[in-house]
Amino acid sequence: MTRQNYIFTSESVSEGHPDKVCDRISDAVLDALIAAEPEARVACETFATTNRVVIGGEIGLADQDKLQHYMASIEDIARACIKDIGYEQDKFHHETVEVTNLLHEQSAHIAQGVNASNDKDEGAGDQGIMFGYATDETPELMPAPILYAHQILKRLAEVRKSGQEPTLRPDAKSQLSLRYENGQPVEVMQLVLSTQHADENQTSADIRALVEPYIREVLPEGWLTDRTEWWVNPTGKFVIGGPDGDAGLTGRKIIVDTY
Repeated sequence: MTRQNYIFTSESVSEGHPDKVCDRISDAVLDALIAAEPEARVACETFATTNRVVIGGEIGLADQDKLQHYMASIEDIARACIKDIGYEQDKFHHETVEVTNLLHEQSAHIAQGVNASNDKDEGAGDQGIMFGYATDETPELMPAPILYAHQILKRLAEVRKSGQEPTLRPDAKSQLSLRYENGQPVEVMQLVLSTQHADENQTSADIRALVEPYIREVLPEGWLTDRTEWWVNPTGKFVIGGPDGDAGLTGRKIIVDTY
């Protein structure tokens, strides 16, 4: 018999988190190449730190002569991602960040293992294990802790980008610990929200006063109670954020399999 009463915790990071910045750039490179050539193989990894973005990996195209044509747009793709996220700080700005593009042609030795030929099936150049599940506890069929952790950051991004909350900045994390009763989420036991902000004089209390109305707007009625522990910017000020505050690294790969 499965447990019906328990506490479950999930964390989400915002679009401005260093790893998410890298995710976004790698995904955008992949999207652009797949749009141009649906069967392209793309192994793209991005590293970001103060004033620098490095993009590397390999690309396999049916017509490798087209590679240099696509390569010319990679820097613009990266800058567009950074601009849309909202980074315009002194040491990480979409206009001035140095973008190094190290993408290159797919290795012939790897290509021979994944390309279909004669009676050999198309293979996969890498392996991975993923798991997940659907649940009816939310309309989106996602577990409630991660869904609402995502939605808190989504709402804060909306009010930041609209200009409604001009002191918010892109880098943020949220974490929810939900109490389950009879298998359903009923109460937030702990809520953690750390968000980058513009003014060094803003205190943790100031940030809580700013974000709390939006958090209450997102969470179902009754989930926040007198027992809920709030931890908003618990380490103090958070002005330096994004890749300027902490380097990020991530990768995106796609392998086209034939069955």
